[in-house]
Amino acid sequence: MSSRRSAKVAQAILECVSSTILLELKDPRVKNVTVTGAEVSADLRSAKIKVSILGDEKTQALTLRGLESSRGFLQAKVAERLETRYTPILKFVLDQGVKLSIETSAILRDLNLQPLNEEAHDASDESNVSDNDEEPDTVLDSTSLPASPVDKPPPAPDGEVGPPP
Repeated sequence: MSSRRSAKVAQAILECVSSTILLELKDPRVKNVTVTGAEVSADLRSAKIKVSILGDEKTQALTLRGLESSRGFLQAKVAERLETRYTPILKFVLDQGVKLSIETSAILRDLNLQPLNEEAHDASDESNVSDNDEEPDTVLDSTSLPASPVDKPPPAPDGEVGPPP
């Protein structure tokens, strides 16, 4: 079997299962489910369906049990869609990738907020210290600043730096 064929079958299974769950499945336990991926074995006899379920662990376990009990119905829909000798046996696996990405983004957001809060606190301390009307000790003029790369002429075709011809 070619990997291209496996990828096409996996994509077809993913589309079929996700649309069937969304539109046709009547099990009240199956809600807030997103099909995130599908992996098919090399012989196309089994497929691992990755699902992301919103809610706590109890809700996720209940929804997975609902999906497992609806497996026959979903396999029948896949069999209608696919034109293969064997219908893949579906196995549902909880995809933790979405949960981990949400947790990671929350941690990063907290880390980004901490320096901002510290800088705001430091800035308020500095504004209290510099309220006096003293002149600054150093004065910058334009001659003490380094030349910007924009002011530098481009290199000549022979490699020497000079004005353009």
